[in-house]
Amino acid sequence: MKKRRLAGRAVNPVGLGCMNLSHAYGHPPSPEDGVKLLHKAVELGVDHFDSAALYGFGSNEELVGPALKTVRDDILLVSKCGMQGIDGKRVIDGRPEALRKTLDDSLKRLQTDRIDLWYLHRYDKLNNVPIEDSVGEMARLVDTGKVGAIGLSEVSAQTLRKAHKVHPIAAVQSEYSLWSRNAEIAVIDACAELGASFVAFSPVARGFLTDVDLDPENFAEKDIRRGMPRFNTPHFEQNQKLLPAFREIAKEADCSPAQLAIAWTLHKAPHIHAIPGTTSIGHLEENISADAITLSPEIISKAEVLINQNTVSGPRYPASTQAEIDTEEFDQTA
Repeated sequence: MKKRRLAGRAVNPVGLGCMNLSHAYGHPPSPEDGVKLLHKAVELGVDHFDSAALYGFGSNEELVGPALKTVRDDILLVSKCGMQGIDGKRVIDGRPEALRKTLDDSLKRLQTDRIDLWYLHRYDKLNNVPIEDSVGEMARLVDTGKVGAIGLSEVSAQTLRKAHKVHPIAAVQSEYSLWSRNAEIAVIDACAELGASFVAFSPVARGFLTDVDLDPENFAEKDIRRGMPRFNTPHFEQNQKLLPAFREIAKEADCSPAQLAIAWTLHKAPHIHAIPGTTSIGHLEENISADAITLSPEIISKAEVLINQNTVSGPRYPASTQAEIDTEEFDQTA
């Protein structure tokens, strides 16, 4: 892989989103299988691992940290604060005192003395915590040596610029794929302008842009996609109509649909990284190799014309979740 800069380091552009190993998509793998996948990722050259205090309400950090301890100095270890599990409930809290406690707890779970890139998982606008207050505290924690660099997740370009005035922001992480293009409105360009990286999570559209035929009726009870409009009637049936043509484009590009989706993301700008997640070693190998794929302008154009904000049916989040998100959004209520 040709490396790209992130948080002051050169890392491979396809990292690993670790959420799936503990959280969000129903039944996670056993800890033993999770460790095997993490070790395989290292073997394949992954050097960017993304966790969060929220994932598995701490159990993801407890898995990731010890599993990667032997290669700790060779990887970019990433986590997030500002959203976590408290008494069995997901809580957003960007107050300085909450962030301090989250950091100490995360360091213990990760079994490390520093987090290389620490994101504010959510800008706490629901509790009216100014972004300057949250980032100001994160900056003070950088000064302690416990944090290497600061990032933000799911924020607008305006919020990014406010935060950047307080302390340099190394990266913004947001959902970005062919079917979630809202980052193109402003924040990808704002990152380039400010010298920040952009990290795309869910680059394969939460499993949709693959060769796996999803059936939402079979999603596990706690699978977060059950609450996402694009996976519900009538939107899912409309979106399914896009897949045959997308898979044909992948064949034309001589790659899998997932590889096409990830490679497309990386082709959009040199400061973009992708962090697909998976519980499958086969899919891990497939995802990591996407960086080696060169897409022609014709392939890129075909994919973008087929799948974009005007052809995808349904918003990416339900209204209750969208209220917590600070990103710019297309007017997409269909």
